[in-house]
Amino acid sequence: MSYPICFVSLGPGDPELITLKGLKKLRQADIIYCPATISKSGQLLSRAARIIEELEIEKSVVQFFTLPMSKDRTEVWKVYDTLYEKAISARDKEKKVVIVAEGDAGFYSSIQYIYDKFKENRIEVERTAGIPAFIAAGALAGLHIVKQEEQIIVIPGMLTAEELSKKIKTGNVIVIMKLSQCVEAVHTCIRLHPETNFHYFENVGTGEEFYTSDRKQIQRKIFPYFSLMIIQ
Repeated sequence: MSYPICFVSLGPGDPELITLKGLKKLRQADIIYCPATISKSGQLLSRAARIIEELEIEKSVVQFFTLPMSKDRTEVWKVYDTLYEKAISARDKEKKVVIVAEGDAGFYSSIQYIYDKFKENRIEVERTAGIPAFIAAGALAGLHIVKQEEQIIVIPGMLTAEELSKKIKTGNVIVIMKLSQCVEAVHTCIRLHPETNFHYFENVGTGEEFYTSDRKQIQRKIFPYFSLMIIQ
């Protein structure tokens, strides 16, 4: 028999924040396909692999697929097309195949590309839910992220100071997920909106996690790749 290909969401980084269902899928897997990148020095980097290792999953079942760090998604799609073929081949050999993603696999996750491709080709798939980083960030800071009739906007970081300022003026809670892409816009809006609370987070769910709402401290920050902001 063939098993569904399962997409397991790992959560924001803390191994204890994976769901029990996700952990069960990892433990049952014959093959776990895990995303990685290559540093400028040629080192293989994978936060997902560190989570899996801390969950004491057998290393022999983990296989990496390396994603290029580029805004040009052409090469990324090629990697996913290759992964698609590998996953199908393993499934046809009656292997239990898992593909992992940090956070939630359906929330700002490029892995959705291959999930959709399986669905389009009538390949049975499953997906476990995961805790997005901004939810874990709210817990870290003890924030009531949204309350009563408030509305929330979740956006990627590719926006100007003018665009962000307009969103702040709506009074909605704003979550910026890819903060490193809009450093100047955020710094400008902190100056323009003294009445607004800016909650800054980086590396949530890891040993390097950091949180501050100090405006001056945020102004001095160079936002790393794994950073986000909640604006209230």
